[in-house]
Amino acid sequence: MPELRPPPAGRKLILELRRELNAAGDPERAKGQQAYMKSEMPFWGVKTPELRRIGRAAFRDHPLDGFEEWRSTVLTLWRTAGRREERHAAIDLSGYRAYKPLRTMKALPVFEEMIVTGAWWDYVDAVASHRLRELVERYPKTMAKRMNVWSRCPDMWKRRASMICQLGRKGAADLDLLRATIGENLLESRFGGEFFIRKAIGWALRDLAWHDPDEVRRFVREHEERLSPLSRREALKNLRSEA
Repeated sequence: MPELRPPPAGRKLILELRRELNAAGDPERAKGQQAYMKSEMPFWGVKTPELRRIGRAAFRDHPLDGFEEWRSTVLTLWRTAGRREERHAAIDLSGYRAYKPLRTMKALPVFEEMIVTGAWWDYVDAVASHRLRELVERYPKTMAKRMNVWSRCPDMWKRRASMICQLGRKGAADLDLLRATIGENLLESRFGGEFFIRKAIGWALRDLAWHDPDEVRRFVREHEERLSPLSRREALKNLRSEA
């Protein structure tokens, strides 16, 4: 992995962020958070609203200039994190509103690294449902091709991300992409048996059911024999009479 060289503003941002998180931390809360998340990496013990407030202040006070400064700062914060909140702050920095113009397809490898090396639901779901979704909306054809590849790759978390990258798109969801990514994971028994894959299948369908219940009913009927009980239950949760 090539060494990153964040700019002075990026180094100051990271130092300020860690200093403020340390000051705001609660060791007792940190123990509970670590146990709940089953995390090897410890926590500072900072509540989410406070984490977001600290992050916004640091991002505002230390602006980054251009893609390479943004990329190197995000990934340095991510790779050198000693506490779990620092990685969540890196995800927040990657989505900071001032850097929206930088989030082109060129940014996909940044998000891919977060998903593969994060390898747990809190990181993966945040990146997939926000960062990947934004790319799907901006580059639908290119991202559909990429997500179809991800849905077949050996990494379980990339598979999960490919299915939940359209959460919240409402009526704009690409149904062909959703069917394809879920279908690949139904066919592969090794991954179809994974809890996080089964849960993602149900979650993606449940989100769609708010806006296209008929499509969800049709999909569940068509794949009844291959859907796990968990996936089916999650898919139909918004259609209570059928769950």
